Amino acid sequence: MNRQTKRSWTSYACALALGIGALHAQADEGGLYGPQAPKGSAFVRAYNAGNAELSVNVGNTDLNDIAPLGSSDFKFLPAGNYSAQVGASNLPVKLDADKYYTLVNQPGGKPMLVEEPPFKNKQKALVRVQNLSDTQLTLKTVDGKTPVVEAVAPNGRGEREINPVKVGLALFDGDKKVSDLKPVVLERGEVVCLYITGSGSQLSPVWVKRPVES
Repeated sequence: MNRQTKRSWTSYACALALGIGALHAQADEGGLYGPQAPKGSAFVRAYNAGNAELSVNVGNTDLNDIAPLGSSDFKFLPAGNYSAQVGASNLPVKLDADKYYTLVNQPGGKPMLVEEPPFKNKQKALVRVQNLSDTQLTLKTVDGKTPVVEAVAPNGRGEREINPVKVGLALFDGDKKVSDLKPVVLERGEVVCLYITGSGSQLSPVWVKRPVES
């Protein structure tokens, strides 16, 4: 084998090795991140405010075995009109392209579709309050001295960007403390939602975060 032939075979072997390496890298990346959503998709998850396990179906998308006071991760599906099956209830929904939604199962009430605007600041965390109750509420520090998300109207949403931190907060109706909340860790680029369901003196505030992949 002459020198030129050796050089050609060496180049071919290197190219083949690089190609195989790239395929392995793509396969590993696919396993790590999962399939990418097609352009124009909508994104939906479910939050189960009830006391029994929940399954949800939207089109061909299943969100199964959601624990009480737990949530699924977001799944993508084509934008459009659907009939969402939330436990034993049915809810017509319109999902717009490039938008995020949470289907909320409420004990003793009808399920709701709640929009979740995306958060793109990678340096801070976002605290969002989704108030599905009949009372205007404020999120404050535990001592009640510092408002974090103020005066969120019934069936309204409020939010605030804050620095990453582990923090203990409380829910207030005016100056009256409704409930201390579990301490929550806020990471950079993360949205942490406080979902408040119930009515009157029977309010149920629960932190909802995207599940951690095992």
